[in-house]
Amino acid sequence: MQKYFAVLLSSLFIAVGGVSAQVVDQSTPDGLIKNVVSDVMASVKSDPEIQKGNIPRIVDLVEKKIVPYTDMRRTTEMAMGPNWKKATPEQQAQLVSEFKNLLIRTYSGALSQLRDQTVQFKPLRAAPDDKEVVVKTVVIGRGDPVPLDYRLEKTANGWRVYDMNIMGVWLVEAYRNQFANQISQNGVEGLVKFLQDRNKQLAAAKPTN
Repeated sequence: MQKYFAVLLSSLFIAVGGVSAQVVDQSTPDGLIKNVVSDVMASVKSDPEIQKGNIPRIVDLVEKKIVPYTDMRRTTEMAMGPNWKKATPEQQAQLVSEFKNLLIRTYSGALSQLRDQTVQFKPLRAAPDDKEVVVKTVVIGRGDPVPLDYRLEKTANGWRVYDMNIMGVWLVEAYRNQFANQISQNGVEGLVKFLQDRNKQLAAAKPTN
């Protein structure tokens, strides 16, 4: 299941790397997802170092090909829920940065496992003036097809992904209880420290493959 979250993440975070900003279709949400997913999967499959599990190379790919097309601030705010307003502006910035790093490092290893998977894109059901949409896809590979959905919002800079769903579980919801528990026990600063410590552990961990 982790490998499919990697595909999700590949679309959630993407900075322009192998494809220039002019080539990526940002005019429609499904067009953006198509370009992002296709570019990331092609980059993974053509890079032997990524396939070997080279974490720095994978992290670099994610930073370059995923992050700019996301709204990590909104993702973090939704995961925090009402507790977001309890955080100072400095703490909010720390939380956004640490949560982004956590997602990258948690699923970076799974990117190296992408091999023969393909992605089918479902017809977009949205009105032309919608500001928020859900793009539905299905990952085809070994085993049963895996549905992946992306929530996007229209911003001044184009469409941005802020949440993802794999087999009925939204990413934001998956972290909301964990964040709430950390804050109830140790406050907002405790959550910041928890994320920092977790990221240090992941950064120090050796590749499993």
